[in-house]
Amino acid sequence: MDGPTREDAWDLVCEWIASDSLRKHVLGVEAAMRAYARRDGEDEDLWGITGLVHDLDYERYPDPDTGHPRIALDELRGRGYPEELLDAVAGHAEYLNVPRTTPLAMTLFAVDELSGFIAACALVRPTGIDGLKPKSVRKKLKQPSFAAKVDREQIRRGIEELGVEESEHIQLVIDAMAARAGELGLEAPSGSQS
Repeated sequence: MDGPTREDAWDLVCEWIASDSLRKHVLGVEAAMRAYARRDGEDEDLWGITGLVHDLDYERYPDPDTGHPRIALDELRGRGYPEELLDAVAGHAEYLNVPRTTPLAMTLFAVDELSGFIAACALVRPTGIDGLKPKSVRKKLKQPSFAAKVDREQIRRGIEELGVEESEHIQLVIDAMAARAGELGLEAPSGSQS
């Protein structure tokens, strides 16, 4: 990828996002995006950085009518981020009505909500993300009261748009996040038996 580096993107995230949970979310999305890029022979840096910056302005400007992700798009454009990344970030916010026409945009949309949901599943398990299975995630998806703010319909549409099998998609995201469990705060709590 030409343009800003992963280090540049992380510095920007740290400048704009104070919340530990939102930082962990964008790191989880980055992990899933990199895993898909590796699987599909895409530009891993471009895909990872897209995941890292997709919610850049969410904490400061959460209003969907005037803020997120419009402010981030202006900031990223001004810093020379590539158009394909900008289109994917715009496309993950359905209310902007930007069509998701690239694999990058479709993948970001498909992993965004799911990665947050997988993190929620891992956080209630004594072993964290270790050993988490797609079957358990699917079971929790059917419980509306669990992680109630997660848009299950968006998860379903993302999988459909991407054209992947649900269990394989969930497993890929689990594996990507599990590889960075310590950084994402998804390891078994201290003193727990695995």
